[in-house]
Amino acid sequence: MPGLQNPPPLPNLVSVMRIKHLLLPLVLLCMLWLPDFVFAQGLPLINVNAGKGGQQYSLTLQLLGLMTVLTVLPSLLLMMTSFVRVIIVLSILRQALGTAQTPPNTVLVGLALFLTFFIMTPVFDDVYANAISPYMNGTMPFEKALAKAEGPVRDFMTLQTREDDIAMFMQIAQRKEVASAAEVPFTTLVPAFLTSELKSAFMIGFMIYIPFVVIDLIVASVLMSMGMMMLSPMIISMPFKLMLFVLVDGWTLVMGSLASSFIFK
Repeated sequence: MPGLQNPPPLPNLVSVMRIKHLLLPLVLLCMLWLPDFVFAQGLPLINVNAGKGGQQYSLTLQLLGLMTVLTVLPSLLLMMTSFVRVIIVLSILRQALGTAQTPPNTVLVGLALFLTFFIMTPVFDDVYANAISPYMNGTMPFEKALAKAEGPVRDFMTLQTREDDIAMFMQIAQRKEVASAAEVPFTTLVPAFLTSELKSAFMIGFMIYIPFVVIDLIVASVLMSMGMMMLSPMIISMPFKLMLFVLVDGWTLVMGSLASSFIFK
């Protein structure tokens, strides 16, 4: 038809796959090369020549490594802190109340994030005092500081993890039995910790859900006895659930129960 132009041709799928196969080894090589030179002086970034003299600006590889670590911080927050249990319980609570998207997702995530910081404060303080602060002051090498920082996080995760979950992942990985929890590999402890957190979150959510289900059943039975079968019980029961939740100071109970459900030394 006049006035219409042919769309630009799509890239060849074979060419795209070849580019991916070429880039993947380069990315893996860079990932292996970076830790060996993380304490080097820096990479030349900009050369400025003014008259006779000149100046070179460089990007330190420590800063480059820090920027790389920042990209995986959300995953670390999900995998090794209390965030998973908190956000799942809050999501189940919202579904039990029947308020659709109220509170919105941004509010739930923000609340879970700051409650995670509150719960994890003893662990963060321990890591900062025994690992980060000595390393920043130059009194401790990086390898030793990393080992010191791993200790409090490992202890927190071990206390929340069930032995059955650790044994299952040890059996899947075909590893030998360990004498103590400190000998469990970190790659085994993290999935076991996540599995235990999911179990704990759903158990707490089940206990929260029961009173609201009872209200829904009572309202549905009353509507059926009155012959109002076409009226949705959710419309009538939601105000009663909100009133019950407010009267018992539900948010305080939920936040307090979540914070006290974690075990510390």
